[in-house]
Amino acid sequence: MWVGIMARQTVKLSALKVSGIKEVGTHSIGENLYLQVSASGSRSWLFRFMLNGKSRVMGLGSCSSISLAKARGLATDARTLVSSNIDPIEAKRIERSKEELEAAKTKTFQQCAEAYIEANKAGWRNAKHISQWTNTLTTYAYPVFGNIAVQNIDTDLVIKVLLPIWSTKTETATRVRGRIENILDWAKVMGLRVGENPALWRGHLQKLLPPPNKVHKVKHHDALPYNLVAEFMAGLSKVDCMSARALELTVLTASRTSEVIEARWQEFDLKQKVWVVPANRIKMGKEHRIPLSPAALAILNPLNEHRSSDFLFAGVNPEKTMSNMAMLELLKGMKKENWPHFTVHGFRSTFRDWAEEQTHFSRSVIEMSLSHAIGDKVEAAYRRGDLFEKRKLLMESWERYCTAPIVKGSKVVVEFSKGA
Repeated sequence: MWVGIMARQTVKLSALKVSGIKEVGTHSIGENLYLQVSASGSRSWLFRFMLNGKSRVMGLGSCSSISLAKARGLATDARTLVSSNIDPIEAKRIERSKEELEAAKTKTFQQCAEAYIEANKAGWRNAKHISQWTNTLTTYAYPVFGNIAVQNIDTDLVIKVLLPIWSTKTETATRVRGRIENILDWAKVMGLRVGENPALWRGHLQKLLPPPNKVHKVKHHDALPYNLVAEFMAGLSKVDCMSARALELTVLTASRTSEVIEARWQEFDLKQKVWVVPANRIKMGKEHRIPLSPAALAILNPLNEHRSSDFLFAGVNPEKTMSNMAMLELLKGMKKENWPHFTVHGFRSTFRDWAEEQTHFSRSVIEMSLSHAIGDKVEAAYRRGDLFEKRKLLMESWERYCTAPIVKGSKVVVEFSKGA
C-alpha cells in the first residue's frame, strides 16, 4: 500500500547486502530506491514514486559509476522534489537542457565555422571552394577570434579582422566578411548566439568601412593579346609534358583551369566530339557541353590510348589530379621577349576578345561558349537550348585561328626552359 509519495522500506540494506543481490529483477533497497538487475548482469539504480495519482520510475544511473551512498542521496533529492509536487524526471530534463544550452553557448567561432563548412560543403562546387573557405578563415579570422565564444563576437572584433586588409586585399576582405556573416547567421539559427549579426554589411559595416569599389579597382586576369595566340600555341606544341597538353586543351576549349585538370574520361564522348562538364564542376552550377574541335581531339585521342587513370591529367598519384598550379608553373618557365604578362585564366578573355572583334558570332553564342549566364531570369526561363551547333562552328574557327601557320620569316618568341 502506497502512503504519501510511496510506502518506504524502513530497514535500509547495507552496501554488503546490496552487492550480494544477484537475482534478475527489481529489488527494494529502502526509501523508494531500487536496484535493477538485468539478465545480462548489469546493475542500475531506480527511484520509484507517486505523483498526481500516477506511479513513475526514474533512472538514477549505473551501479558501476554511482555508489549506494550516492544513489541514496539522489533518491533523497528526488523525494524532496516530489514532496513539493515537482516531477523529478521533468526537473532533471530541464536541468540537462540548461546545461546543454550553456555548453553550446561556449562554442568558439572556429568550432562553429568548421561545423558550418561540414554542413554546407556538399552543396559547394568543388574541393577548391572548401579550401578557400578554410584557408581565408584560418589566415584572417581565427587568429583574432577563433577561440572566442561565438556568442561574444562583436563589431569591434569583426573590424579588427577586416580593417588591415580592407584597402590592400579588398576582394579577399569582402569574401572573409561574407563568410563570417554566414557563420554567425548559422550560429544564431542553431541557438548558439543572439542579437544582430556584427558582420552584416548593409546598414552596419557600410557605415564603418568604405565601399569596396571605392578602395580597390577590380583587377582582371592578365590576358595574352589574341594576335599572339598562334605564336604561343606553336611554341607550346613543342613542349613534351602533360601540363603543356592540359594548357593546350584549356586554350582550345576556352575552359577554366579547374574544369580541365579535374576532368574525367567519363565526361568525354570522343566519337560524338563532345565534352560534358557536370553541373557540380561548373561555376554557374549548370551542365556545360563543349564541342571538341579536331585540334582538341588530336590531344585527347593519344591520351585516351595510354590512359592509366580516371583523370585526363592525373598527378603522381593516379587517384589525384595534377596540381592546379601546374599550368601556371609552365607559364613561369616561358621566356618571352617583350610580351605582356598573362595568366592561364586570361586565355578566356583572349578568346572572348577575339570572338567579339574578329567574328560575327552573337554575344549569346560567345557567352555560352564560356559557360556564362545569359540574360536575366526571364530570358533564361524561355531559353531551352545551349546553341551547341553554333558554338561548334565558333570553336572550330577558334581552333583554326590558334593553329594558323606562322608567316615565314616571323619569329616565334615563345620558348620554354628545360623541364617545363
